[in-house]
Amino acid sequence: MAKRGHLFIISAPSGAGKSSILSAILKKDPGLRYSISYTTRPPRGKERDGVDYYFISDSAFRKKIDAGELAEWAEVHGHLYGTSARYLEDSLDRGHDILFDIDVEGAKKLYAKYPEAILVFIAPPSMEELKRRLVERGTDSAEAIERRLKNAKAEMAEAKWYHHVIVNDDLAQAVSELKAIIEQVRSQG
Repeated sequence: MAKRGHLFIISAPSGAGKSSILSAILKKDPGLRYSISYTTRPPRGKERDGVDYYFISDSAFRKKIDAGELAEWAEVHGHLYGTSARYLEDSLDRGHDILFDIDVEGAKKLYAKYPEAILVFIAPPSMEELKRRLVERGTDSAEAIERRLKNAKAEMAEAKWYHHVIVNDDLAQAVSELKAIIEQVRSQG
């Protein structure tokens, strides 16, 4: 039987660069699996169904909740997000290390079920830089950006209970820090 895999739960405010960091680390480390969440929000930019998220209707999502198919779920920015319980358990049992890109609320729920998980928070260098990144991204209205900035302040306050905090001031450095955390956890068993 394979050794059980590790769970790496990664959270960050919108615009902190979490997706860029995770994309880079997944390219460098073929031993990592990415947990693709279900969501009721529409795709943004070049996001693809089954690659970035599983984009499903609100009613289909609620059926998954009712059937107990989700390890965790939450409403974030007015949309539902959730993680497949079966995918998670099957992957861990096969010895695969899993990266989760998940909000603070979802991280708390997963950590309650999987206390062996490693929690990593990606922080922006400043709120001003976060706002600049959100505006530059060009995917949200001014109102949505303000809502994301307000939420970011609350999320940043939650960083204190994560095992590791990486400030994404330089993408290559942030990727290197996450890679070092993953390697350290693997070396400990």
